[in-house]
This record gives sequence, structure tokens and C-alpha cells, in this order.
Amino acid sequence: MPESYDLLFASSNTHKYEEAEKILAEFGIKLGFFQTELVEIQDDSLSKIALQKALNAYDKCKKPVIIEDDGLFIDSLSGFPGPYSSYIFDTIGNNGILKLIGDNRDAQFVAIIAFCDSSNEPTLFESSVTGIISKNIQDGGWGYDPIFIPEKQNKTYAELADKNKISHRYESLKKFASWFKNKQG
Repeated sequence: MPESYDLLFASSNTHKYEEAEKILAEFGIKLGFFQTELVEIQDDSLSKIALQKALNAYDKCKKPVIIEDDGLFIDSLSGFPGPYSSYIFDTIGNNGILKLIGDNRDAQFVAIIAFCDSSNEPTLFESSVTGIISKNIQDGGWGYDPIFIPEKQNKTYAELADKNKISHRYESLKKFASWFKNKQG
């Protein structure tokens, strides 16, 4: 974690923090890591989950903080795994997803960044990237990166060197960075 930072990123997932740190550095924002387990309510709404996680994170660290929640929404599975993506990945992994999916491989990766400070009124920043689920698991990356091919690409997130420039997380963090810089004056 940088010795001085503009705000914290609360998560137990170091991969998410590392991506967020690199992306926000491009916008001149220094991010510190607050490694913690956050309460994750079970809900069909990513926004509600992100809101609760942001409040929980601020309650724990008492400093300006962001959290990230995301989900993979597969059309042929009626949006499954959606907000349950982490649990489903831990349970059946990419192999399980590939077994479930039909001919329609269309999907969206959605990310929400939630910022919370002493106002205790989280602000949400949402973005999504449309794509397809690959037929095979590719090497590299983490989570669903080895099976998600973003629109206008012919490689999975795991295979793309510039993933951090086109991902759902990048777009949400870019929206947050613009808002945060304006808020700071």
C-alpha cells in the first residue's frame, strides 16, 4: 500500500485491488488497500449489494473508501450467475459455466464501484461490457477472464494485454475518477 493515499479500496480480493490501483493511478489517484472480509448480502441487485458493502467498508475503516462488485450475466441462462458470480465461480468454476451454456453465448460483465465517506451516503458508478462466452477456457487471468470475450475483440480478457483499458471495471473506475477529481476540486 502506498504510504500516502487518497482513499482506500476495501476487499479480500487482491486481484481487484491491483487492477483498481493501476487504473486509478492513470487518473492521478493513489489507492490504499484495506484488506478485509465484507458482509455481502444475497440479492438479485448488484447495486444493493454494492451499497451495503460500501457502508460496511466505511464502518470498518472510517476513511473514504471504495468497493467493487461485479457480475457476469449470461443471456441464455437468464442472467445467471449475475450477482452470485463469485459464489458460482468458487462452486462450479469456468468448466461448470461452459457445461451449462447453450448455443446463445451472449453475456454482459457488469461492474459497480461504490464510494463511501463520513456522509454515509454511498455513490455508485456502474458500467458494463457486452461480449460472448468462449467455447474453451483460455490461459491466464483470474475469475471469468479466461472465458469472457468482449465485443469487438477475438480474445478473452485473460489473453488481452490491454484488458485494463477496456474492462467493465475500467469503465466504472473511470467514471468514479472523474467524479472524485471534481469532488476534490
